[in-house]
Amino acid sequence: MTERTVITFGTFDVFHVGHVHILERAASYGNRLVVGVSSDALNFSKKQRTPVYSQQDRLKIISSLSFVDTVFLEESLDLKEQYIKKHNASILVMGDDWLNKFDQFKAICDVVYLPRTPSISTTAIIEVVKSIE
Repeated sequence: MTERTVITFGTFDVFHVGHVHILERAASYGNRLVVGVSSDALNFSKKQRTPVYSQQDRLKIISSLSFVDTVFLEESLDLKEQYIKKHNASILVMGDDWLNKFDQFKAICDVVYLPRTPSISTTAIIEVVKSIE
């Protein structure tokens, strides 16, 4: 059987069932799943907020999942092509909130955008928790 490595990226802060769903679906596209977890600095540059959980905690959470084979720290959005090549990924899977944003990588791998789990988001969860305080 030919190895088909899938790679995906995310912050995975305040881990929830939506994260499980997209990672499980990503894993189903191949026989090896590699996950890049956004560093605290990268997350701040994208979202203008520090994650609730540290990058070390988020790496630990993702690496504990049975269907995840390799986890690494994603330091820059500009290094996506290098990450894909380094991990010999044949498929890049991203949530559809990134639709068409990574099509430039179709020359080196398949690019798949998966729908997000409806009615759940880390940002919404954080806002609900803040409102309770």
